[in-house]
Amino acid sequence: MKIRQTFLLILVSSLGSLALEDLKQKTLVFPEASNTAHVILRPVRQQPLTNFTVCLRSYTDLSRGHSLFSYATRKAYNELLVYKHKPNQYSLYVGGSMVTFSIADNPVPKPLWEHICVSWESVTGIAELWLNGVSLPRKGMKRGYTIGPEASIVLGQEQDSFGGGFDINESFTGEISDVFMWDRVLSSQEVVSVRYGDRLSNYLIDWQSLNYEIKGYVVVKPSTFSSS
Repeated sequence: MKIRQTFLLILVSSLGSLALEDLKQKTLVFPEASNTAHVILRPVRQQPLTNFTVCLRSYTDLSRGHSLFSYATRKAYNELLVYKHKPNQYSLYVGGSMVTFSIADNPVPKPLWEHICVSWESVTGIAELWLNGVSLPRKGMKRGYTIGPEASIVLGQEQDSFGGGFDINESFTGEISDVFMWDRVLSSQEVVSVRYGDRLSNYLIDWQSLNYEIKGYVVVKPSTFSSS
C-alpha cells in the first residue's frame, strides 16, 4: 500500500498543478515573458464547433503582440486564436484565417483592465468583437467551416504546434481572468451581462468551475479589477 501511495504522489507531481475550482474574483498572473509558462484549460466537453463565443478580461502593459486565447487542433494550430497585435488592434483566427479589429488609440497611455468577447458563426462566417461591452464593426471569414473537436486550449502562449511550439516574443505577461466559452453566439445584451458578472448557462469553459492546469511560472492571486 505504501508503494502505491508513493507512486500516486509522484504521478500527481509530474502532472503539474491540476485543479478544478471557482476562480471568481481571482486572476492568473503571468509575471514574466517566457516560452514555458502557460495554463491549460479543459472544456466541459470536446465537440466540433460551428458557433462560439469566448470572453475574458486582461490587464497588461505590453505593447508588442501577444496571445490571449489559443485553441489548437492537430489539423490547425490557429484553429481558434485571440491575438492582440498592439494596444489598439485585436485579431481573431478561425481555421488559420484571420480578421482584424482596430480601435482608436487610447489617449491615456496606462494599463487598463479590458474585457473582450469574440464570436463567430459558421453559417454566415460573421465574426464579432466586443471591447468593454461595445461592439466593433463585424467582419467575415471561413463561412461554412467547422472547428475541430480535439483541442489543446492554452492561456499565456500562442501554439505553433499542438500543445507547444511557444515563442517568448508572443507570450503574455500581465493578468487574465473571467475566461468563459460557449458553443453559441451571445447577444449584445448577454455580452454586457457577462461583463458585469452575470451568470449564463451551458458553458464549455466556466471560470467559476474551471478545469485547468498551471505549467511554469503562473500564479493565482486575488483580482485587482473593480467595476466601479
